[in-house]
Amino acid sequence: DYSGTSFDSIPNGWAAIKAMPEGGLLQLVAFVGFLELFIMKDVTGESEFPGDFRNGALDFGWDSFDEETKLQKRAIELNNGRAAQMGLLGL
Repeated sequence: DYSGTSFDSIPNGWAAIKAMPEGGLLQLVAFVGFLELFIMKDVTGESEFPGDFRNGALDFGWDSFDEETKLQKRAIELNNGRAAQMGLLGL
């Protein structure tokens, strides 16, 4: 930023919250709040499962899959998310 804060000057873990400039923390909280309140919710009531936020806008062919393929793809996505979480724990 303009005051000379670089990525190297921010520590790891929870200490980073205290070291972050107030404006950056405010931007982060405001952006996450905006996503939670306006974007990441089932607006149309058409969700097939928890976490289905397509809202009739994004499909990418999901409706053309049979139920077995949908379950398989959801399981793959869950496993990829779990692997990513384990990878972050290793950092």
